[in-house]
Amino acid sequence: MKELTTTCPPTHNLPKFIKSAALGSDMWWFQQGLSVLPSALVVWSSASFIFSYVTAVLLRHVDPLVPYISDTGTVPPERCLFGIMLNISALLGIATIYVRYKQVFHLNPEESTILKLNKFGLVLGMVSCFGLCIIANFQKSTLIAMHVVGACLTFGVGTFYILVQTILSYKLPPGNKVMFRIRLMVLLWCAASIASMFISSVMLYSARCGLDLIQKMHWDPDDKGYSLHIMSTVSEWSLAFSFVSFFLTYIRDFQKITMYVVVHLDGHSINYTNPQFTTDEPQLPIAGGL
Repeated sequence: MKELTTTCPPTHNLPKFIKSAALGSDMWWFQQGLSVLPSALVVWSSASFIFSYVTAVLLRHVDPLVPYISDTGTVPPERCLFGIMLNISALLGIATIYVRYKQVFHLNPEESTILKLNKFGLVLGMVSCFGLCIIANFQKSTLIAMHVVGACLTFGVGTFYILVQTILSYKLPPGNKVMFRIRLMVLLWCAASIASMFISSVMLYSARCGLDLIQKMHWDPDDKGYSLHIMSTVSEWSLAFSFVSFFLTYIRDFQKITMYVVVHLDGHSINYTNPQFTTDEPQLPIAGGL
């Protein structure tokens, strides 16, 4: 059984709302195709960071001036909000990455290089989403080692996912050079943020600016290493939003994808199967047009 087909389904036998979706008429931009997936991913993920930050600042758990994102999800109640929202972001990310994989697969069913890159990108994307779940459920104050592993999987592996998708944008015929340049700029932004955060963090911890820097929630401008701390936190926020912003580039591509569910019964009940329902013809429980 197949999940997606490159042939647009006939619309004369479809319900009215499905026919409108297939034709893509009289709809807002986020209603066209599956563009709602990357849109929801970007909005929800951004809200996860912002809501936990606002809550932590209002409760005076962190300093208002650019705390670490992890610090805004360390103390209850913002920790609960941070965790559940990031788990939902991971689910939206899995759905978005999978649909992108199926789109590239059906656009290039015979190009071996593109198929390999596409599969590699799918694995990288899923690992990155798993890392996001680790960040959500292993807070900085409870198990720092697992939290760091989750961050490396999310943003480190996620950056390689962006790299693979940027290469695919260049290789996919006929080749959208504008979209390739946009994704390349986001990739460079993401890589620069990682480099800046890594360098500033290493310098901060090498300067011996006091004990228990990992668990330190409040910083004073007179503290030793304060400027390095600010550089590190700004880089982390920059990295988070550069990573999330990449999925904005999927919106236009996803407007060209429609999916609908086709239900096929192999029997009148769970315990009985009529032979006339068992055929060798392929069924399409999920179909779509690209």
